Amino acid sequence: FPTGAHKVGAAFGCLVPRLVTGQFNPETQKAVWPSTGNYCRGGAYDSALLGAESIAILPEGMSRERFEWLSKIAGEVIKTPGSESNVKEIFDKCWELRRSGEDLVIFNQFEELGNYLWHYAITGPAMEEAIRSASDAATRYFGLVSSTGSAGTIASGDYLKQVFPASKIVASEALQCPTLLMNGFGAHRIEGIGDKHVPWIHNVRNTDAVVAIDDRAVVACARLFNEPAGREHLEAQGVPAETLDRLDLLGFSGIANVLSAIKLAHHFELGRDDLVITVLTDSMELYGSRLEELHEAHGRYEPAHAAADHARWVLGMGIDHLLELGYRERKRIHNLKYFTWVEQQERSVDELNAQWNERTYWTSVQQQVEAIDRLIEAFNEKVAAA
Repeated sequence: FPTGAHKVGAAFGCLVPRLVTGQFNPETQKAVWPSTGNYCRGGAYDSALLGAESIAILPEGMSRERFEWLSKIAGEVIKTPGSESNVKEIFDKCWELRRSGEDLVIFNQFEELGNYLWHYAITGPAMEEAIRSASDAATRYFGLVSSTGSAGTIASGDYLKQVFPASKIVASEALQCPTLLMNGFGAHRIEGIGDKHVPWIHNVRNTDAVVAIDDRAVVACARLFNEPAGREHLEAQGVPAETLDRLDLLGFSGIANVLSAIKLAHHFELGRDDLVITVLTDSMELYGSRLEELHEAHGRYEPAHAAADHARWVLGMGIDHLLELGYRERKRIHNLKYFTWVEQQERSVDELNAQWNERTYWTSVQQQVEAIDRLIEAFNEKVAAA
């Protein structure tokens, strides 16, 4: 991906429907991208391709690399209070901009169904292709695990469940902010999975389980996978050189997803013929400063640290903090949307109920793909002829 994160596609999915239906004019309007980092980078990149002005909104506590990248691409960068789990402060800034009188369009990934649709129509089939290429006659595809964040990526599970009806969709979050697991809140260090609320576009009724990952595990594995002592330890444990050379493809949220998949496999007692799929959202390219901070706070990463982290957080991954969802648990999580989206963001309670009660709500969104594609083709032809 040109931005180093797959959120550039989600931003495209939110932008293009507005563009081809005349709801966004890149020549006169600014595009606003609320995010905890990767989505606003993708939005700023897409805006730059259109020649549109962009405004990126993200918490001030995000990694230095995010701000350095945005300073070169985005027209304006607005820092909001807090860090990864302070999404409400981002929403508050969006309302402030709406009331400012500026001519702008806010592409809120947490409620834009274009985000859901992109991952259903693009990420889902890409995952199906990967699953089939990794499968043989003995393989059973078990399910998808994905940190929720904006609940875009997890929409790919809706596609996969239609292809593989027995498969599961598992949502992951930070243990330090267990909103789905136990209506919890708190700050955490897993950058890229903004939370403390349930996104409007999360099809909760189709979600089968929730898993929470300790952010200490993610930070420890970031050092294990990238520090020389960590690489040497893993090599001694028999990890292939080809794998070692690619461990830097796992950013913080990618590490969290992989650890969630391990926990899931332990909980359901999966074997070598069971296949679980997840996604590596971004790479360590955005977290070099975090490793520097860990050096300063905890000193040099030694072989003993690597052995301990590998044993505790990878080999010793337990089955705690995983909840299989029944009707009541799903409904509890879905109901949390009310407090963010109806009370604070002025969404309709009728639509909230429709998301739960009307089975055609989500399928009607999925069926918009061909219509939007036709509009894109017509738009491109019109632009080319101008």
